[in-house]
Amino acid sequence: MTVATETRTGEAGHSGTDIRSDVHVRIEPGERGGIEIELESRVKPYYGGSIQRQAEEVLEALGVRHAAVQIHDEGALPFVIAARIEAAVRRAGLGQGTRVLPERLPLPEPSARDRLRRSRLYLPGSEPKYFINAALRGADAIILDLEDSVHAAEKDAARLLVRNALRAVDFLHCERMVRINQLPLGLEDLDEIVPESPDLILIPKVEHPAQIVNAGARISEIKADYGITRPIWLMPILESALGNENAFVIATASDKIVALTIGLEDYTSDLGVVKTPTGAESLYARQRIVNAAHAAGVQAIDSVFGDVGDSDGLRAWGLHSRALGFEGMGCVHPVQIPIIHDAFAPTTTEIERAQKIVAAYNDAEQKGLGVVSLGSKMIDPPVVQRALKLMARAQSMGLVKS
Repeated sequence: MTVATETRTGEAGHSGTDIRSDVHVRIEPGERGGIEIELESRVKPYYGGSIQRQAEEVLEALGVRHAAVQIHDEGALPFVIAARIEAAVRRAGLGQGTRVLPERLPLPEPSARDRLRRSRLYLPGSEPKYFINAALRGADAIILDLEDSVHAAEKDAARLLVRNALRAVDFLHCERMVRINQLPLGLEDLDEIVPESPDLILIPKVEHPAQIVNAGARISEIKADYGITRPIWLMPILESALGNENAFVIATASDKIVALTIGLEDYTSDLGVVKTPTGAESLYARQRIVNAAHAAGVQAIDSVFGDVGDSDGLRAWGLHSRALGFEGMGCVHPVQIPIIHDAFAPTTTEIERAQKIVAAYNDAEQKGLGVVSLGSKMIDPPVVQRALKLMARAQSMGLVKS
């Protein structure tokens, strides 16, 4: 007797007049008939054959032998097509435990622990149209985001897309960051992301050091399985009153932590207050982040400024952040990047004064003097150290020669 089985259809991706660089895939598995592909694409006369061949290869690698497949292409690149097909196949209940990976570009040099992190540009992990040219915007880092910018129903597909992007997209000199989901869901993200050697993982909504320990242990296990030796740094995001109170113990929970940051939307929501352009309601929390980060020997990185149209407000926020001791902040749009870089750069006056202090210090050292003076003023050692740090930062920004 033959037992009828229910067919499960899988879909992934997007199509439509307002969609670009993506593809919608619908797969209906069958028991016979082989693979039938129905393709719609604006570029079908030019690339239809290659899209069809790629689809057949991906389906074969995933173990799909019989299925009706509909592909509606909106100019997607091969790494996107592969990720969307894989997501649709998995949603159809097939291909579990199998990955179809695009050819990997050469990995960039490992990211330095203390590298410049003035700006980090968030890219929604479910929107491939933002990936391709993101590095041309000049941010110090790009964040492929799997958390807040991705709908709950798209988490599984987004992690495949981000995984493929890490392999196939050249992000030039940008530090390649990924924001995973809140644990424990974020552990599933790590299983797909860590094998592709991102430079840094952002861990959201951290409240206890145990969350860092758990994430770090999973990362170490995956690195060992894949023979990865290059560092993958961590940046906890503190987004609640409790997380903020535990800032220092979180910042010291792992030697892979290089920076500490804050998420002000969730933090102000936790307090039940309105987030304002001046940030008076979050001043205590931001100061605590700065103090904990410096005490732990890691970078303090501020939150994003959400109003893309308020350039003056962003500039004022950035200047205030730098004055508090932050070394950078997040951004949600490329137009914010140059404003942030300018706000976190030492001014010409600051550089000139620092140069004079450093010159006076070097002169005193050469003469064997224990006291450093500049004109009629005595220069205390902390002032010298501050000048040296400012000069080092100016050099890293290319504002002065080394």
